[in-house]
Amino acid sequence: MSERRRAGRLIVPSARPPADRALLEEEQYALEELALHADPWRVLRIMSEFVEGFDALADLGPAVTVFGSARVAADDPLYAQGQLVGEALARRGFAVITGGGPGIMEAVNKGCKEAGGLSVGCNIELPHEQALNPYVDLGIEFRYFFVRKTMFVKYARGFIIFPGGFGTLDELFESLTLAQTGKIDHFPVVLFGRAYWAGLLRWMNEQTLAHELVSSEDLRLLSVTDDPDEAAEIATRARPEVEPHPRKADAQ
Repeated sequence: MSERRRAGRLIVPSARPPADRALLEEEQYALEELALHADPWRVLRIMSEFVEGFDALADLGPAVTVFGSARVAADDPLYAQGQLVGEALARRGFAVITGGGPGIMEAVNKGCKEAGGLSVGCNIELPHEQALNPYVDLGIEFRYFFVRKTMFVKYARGFIIFPGGFGTLDELFESLTLAQTGKIDHFPVVLFGRAYWAGLLRWMNEQTLAHELVSSEDLRLLSVTDDPDEAAEIATRARPEVEPHPRKADAQ
């Protein structure tokens, strides 16, 4: 199956499975992956994604990663709240990092960009193509979820998690696992939307904590709020060495 290049990047025809799926279901797609079937070649491709991401974000400065559903419409109150969070982060001199897609991601990127902050989008190849939203200043395309997740964590000082589905929940629990195990230090995790998260928090207290599968200290890794400014304040409580970078408007 043929491939082509556009602007120096490898473009995969839509009939071909996403890279993650080809990696995880190797036998099914062996014939379609003839030239790249050997895992050592795939490792080189994965390595190139890490290098590209590290190179693009190396000089980013302090940032907060914000997650949330791509299915939130522009007229949803959550979209407006996302914009306010992006604005609040920009006012504090922080860049925002999102998945670069629509919904909450777009809202946060928009709020940050319009407030003069640096708006970053880390997009992912999906079976149904998801384009970068128009409010991304710095956009990076990834084929592998695990590479993209590394960028979300490595270049952020904290997470803000809006309501979302499986992908958002995955990102929430991965961040909690990294904080719980000490892989990341001083990393605030803020849940936005008390009503949405109430059931999950209740279950975690009544089940996981009650059965001593987590500790009360683990649950204290989470903060919950309905206030965009409070969410930004918690997520940007910096360590002493962290210096916010100036907003684009201030630098002009």
